[in-house]
Amino acid sequence: MRRERVLAVGIAVLLVASAVTMVAVPGVFADREPDDVRPGRANIQEVTLATNDVSGGTVTLGVTSYLRHYGGTSENVSILVRAVDLDSGLVETTRRVDVDTITGDREVPVEVNVSVAREGGYRIETVLYSDDQRVGTVSKTVRGVGTVQAGGRAAFHDFAAGLPSIQYSVTDAGPNRTALDVSTYLTNSGAAPSGPVTVELIVRQADSNIVAARTTISVSEVAPGETVAPSTTVTVPAGYNYYLDAVLRKNGVIVDAARSAANLDPQERIEANTTVRDVGLQVEDFEQTDGQDQPQPTPDSEGSTGGGVPGFGPVLAVVALAISAAITWRTRS
Repeated sequence: MRRERVLAVGIAVLLVASAVTMVAVPGVFADREPDDVRPGRANIQEVTLATNDVSGGTVTLGVTSYLRHYGGTSENVSILVRAVDLDSGLVETTRRVDVDTITGDREVPVEVNVSVAREGGYRIETVLYSDDQRVGTVSKTVRGVGTVQAGGRAAFHDFAAGLPSIQYSVTDAGPNRTALDVSTYLTNSGAAPSGPVTVELIVRQADSNIVAARTTISVSEVAPGETVAPSTTVTVPAGYNYYLDAVLRKNGVIVDAARSAANLDPQERIEANTTVRDVGLQVEDFEQTDGQDQPQPTPDSEGSTGGGVPGFGPVLAVVALAISAAITWRTRS
């Protein structure tokens, strides 16, 4: 009898403990939720482009595809990225990467790096594959790859008031030569320092395009958001008008260019983008080495320098002879 009572008490205690556990921890005895048996499905929601690396001749573009996934599990997913040259239509580079297994309803970013030549523009095509079947395509265009710079982006300053980014002043005006102090304005519009850059200044005579002076200015660095004004002095023949051409280089690559005008001829003015007539160019003013005068043409006995149209003397003689013969024949008849 005592044994049956102890057994009953033990069963009661076990039932009470089970009830307390179920109240304190809901779902402890519930069945595990079944796995999501829906088929997995992914598509491309968005594609963004960024520059991940810049060298002297190439740019590495980071192509990030944002995939939207629905349903169960997708295991055989891959992304192909190709860069097509906008001018030639030829494929510059292609890269395909596999995507890790995706489960559930969520968004997954996948980045693919592709390297292209640092020039021109490209159409970046992103293709999504699932089980080797194409399920989505996005195309984006990028231009001006040749101007892409590592770090900050230095360029000639664009003044809102229309002022030229190249300005000059006359420091010495001699009878034959004029010294110009030329300044160029550079601005870093990026969020990082520009690094070292160089400005090549080329002074061209406006009517002939002869290079009268050429020099290079080195700039160690331009801070983010900063504008600097590197300057140099050049000496050119006096009395002419000139174009001031500035070429900005970084890592040996041209990233920007600008032009202004220097009017040293008081009778003729030019603008940066205007073609003007000849104003009596004396080429010898621009000679860099000693030269000799060219021989001048010698007039003939009649004072002509040659190359003229022949006269009508022989023709008139023949005509006069014919008229005289006609008159004689008529008189005799």
